Amino acid sequence: MKKLIALILIAVGALGCQHKEESWVDAVNLYIGTSGHHVTEYGGTVPGVTRPFGMTQWVPMTRENKISKSAYHYDAPKIIGFIGSHQPAVWMGDYGFVSLMPQIGDVKFEAKERGMDFLHADEVVKPHYYSVKMSKGSDTIQTEMTASIRCGMLRFSFPEGKRASVTIEASRELNYSGFVKIIPEKRRIIGYNSDHHNAHRGRKMGPDLKNFKGYFIIEFDTDFDGSLIYKKKGTEYEQFTLNELKAEQLGVTVAFASQKVSAKVATSFVSFEQAELNMQNEMPDWNFQQLVAQSKEKWNESLSRIKIKGATKDQKTIFYSAMYHSLLYPRIFSEYGKYYSAFDDQIHSGVAYNDYSLWDTFRTLHPLFVFIAPEHVSPMMQSLVNMYKEGGWLPKWPNPTYSNIMIGSHADAIIADAYVKGFRDFDVETAYQAMRKNAMVAPDGDTEKKWGDRAAWTSYEGRAGLTYYKQLGYVPVDKTSESVSRTLEFAYDDFCVAQMAKALGKNDDYKLFYDRSKNYQNLYNPESGFMHARYSDGKFTSNVFDRKNRPFTEGSPWTYLFCAMQDIDGLVQKMGGEEVFTNMLDRNFKEGHYRHDNEPGHHYAYLYNYVGQNHKAQKLIGEILNEKYQNSPVGLCGNDDCGQMSAWYIMSAMGFYTVTPGSDTYALGRPLFPEVELTLDLPNADAGKKFVIRANNLSEKNCYVKSVLLDGKKLKEPFIKHNDFVNGRILVFEMDSIPHNQYLN
Repeated sequence: MKKLIALILIAVGALGCQHKEESWVDAVNLYIGTSGHHVTEYGGTVPGVTRPFGMTQWVPMTRENKISKSAYHYDAPKIIGFIGSHQPAVWMGDYGFVSLMPQIGDVKFEAKERGMDFLHADEVVKPHYYSVKMSKGSDTIQTEMTASIRCGMLRFSFPEGKRASVTIEASRELNYSGFVKIIPEKRRIIGYNSDHHNAHRGRKMGPDLKNFKGYFIIEFDTDFDGSLIYKKKGTEYEQFTLNELKAEQLGVTVAFASQKVSAKVATSFVSFEQAELNMQNEMPDWNFQQLVAQSKEKWNESLSRIKIKGATKDQKTIFYSAMYHSLLYPRIFSEYGKYYSAFDDQIHSGVAYNDYSLWDTFRTLHPLFVFIAPEHVSPMMQSLVNMYKEGGWLPKWPNPTYSNIMIGSHADAIIADAYVKGFRDFDVETAYQAMRKNAMVAPDGDTEKKWGDRAAWTSYEGRAGLTYYKQLGYVPVDKTSESVSRTLEFAYDDFCVAQMAKALGKNDDYKLFYDRSKNYQNLYNPESGFMHARYSDGKFTSNVFDRKNRPFTEGSPWTYLFCAMQDIDGLVQKMGGEEVFTNMLDRNFKEGHYRHDNEPGHHYAYLYNYVGQNHKAQKLIGEILNEKYQNSPVGLCGNDDCGQMSAWYIMSAMGFYTVTPGSDTYALGRPLFPEVELTLDLPNADAGKKFVIRANNLSEKNCYVKSVLLDGKKLKEPFIKHNDFVNGRILVFEMDSIPHNQYLN
């Protein structure tokens, strides 16, 4: 009888293990992308503790962040603080931030002087929890962090017998006002700053924001044992025994008699009252472990929407780390029904997101949200509409207001992509009105300005060179900077506007913009074999690789040769047919012209599908997945750009890709794993439906696709439609060791 009971208990235990939910968040490695020797050569990521799309990230600081410098770098030996940051990418600036640094003994105000040594072996780095032990001589301070969407909680453990303090940096930048107030009876420090990094190499990158403030409330669980306000003046620091002060470059130091101190930090862009509400809603008590568990649960819920099976340990880590990076931006910017708009400098009711890296993320990240964050898609589109209503234009790279960073009007692309895939819960008519304005109204001073890369702000750029584009069918190199890239991207954006016009029954607009989407052909030069810059008189420049006139954006003629992703069949014919096209595509990869570390070519490997050479796509995709992404601090070959690099990995590892966002077609590649299960909440589909992607006979040797079956029916082409995800259940790839050029075979 005892043996029978024991066997039953073992069986029940085994059954319990089988049904135990896996912790996907524990597979994430936040170090990936945090190391590199030059800003263009690494991921530019930080180990941010936050929630999916969290408004504020809590980041250990190894240096003072600014444009082209993130707060954390893996190779740094010291930590100088812990920052509530809003910096979305290394290329962009932070704004409305606040930082805290625990200290012992004499207080140091200068960031470099207050730094403490640390080792990565003494860090715990997770999306929901961070911990580090920092040393100063023989003394050690431990800091722990966790977060909600708009708040953070920090715990400090000081050595016995040492005077403990926390220094709060409230305002860092010159010419930006800050304010702090000490409220000892409430154990609180409140403050704000108007800091936002909007100048690059001395050039202002966006409009002034007179009303902008990053508010914070810091509440401690321990009585103050003294406090002071400090202010930087030149290279020195003035100290004040006042309880409040408004000035530039100021902060507060608070001393404690206890060796265990916790702090709740609420952030807001609306007001102190809103910060208070954010704290009440998100951190009503001091239960640190409960908050850690809640944050972990939120991350697991988001990460588990794609479950991979049969991956190696490194592959699993790379995949879910990429998922983490893909679930950060654009960040939630509304605060329980209110938001500050950086487009009219006022407070509004409604929904808001911010930090859209559109030139990068329209390609893969936003199409990926359809699968991993569908509940955010329509609100993100409505947020863009709100920006248009408040500022007059759809944004290009909001941070948090308009900037003229990068080119094109790719808000058009993500709105069209969302609409085509069934998302309707936003103001569609106003969205189309905004897209049409992008395509038809030239920016102020269009013919007087060259619109150089990161030129000083004068007005919103929109589609710079649009005046000439409408007149000539291309942007001329003697009139507008980056003319070839602009022409190609305007043509693609016209395609996206055309798709919306067609769907909304605006037939005249559809014809206008669809015809204009072929304007890329006006720059193809059969003599050079490339997209070639032209002068306003119609002549091509003498050298297609001309660097003096800067006809390309972050690339060369090779980078932009295949960028007509809205009309690939037309491009093939324009270049002389499939043989010529394939030869140039082969050269692009074999001669080392392809750069996966930047976005314009992210769809290039999939172009082989359009010329019956899909086996080449499969080989290249596998090589990129395995070589360009690693489980290490240098594991990203280029800047992650708000999740675009990571999103490419996720979608390609599943076996499909959006070559043309704004259309309903996906190109098939090759899965990286034996099985992937997606939990989907797509419009017009059953909520929570499962879609399985399986790769039979997959191995390192069997890297080619022999055939693909959708719900048992063999596909005749290496493409699927979005409705196949809506209506289908299982996609099966039969893998083989030899190439198969056509699925018909």
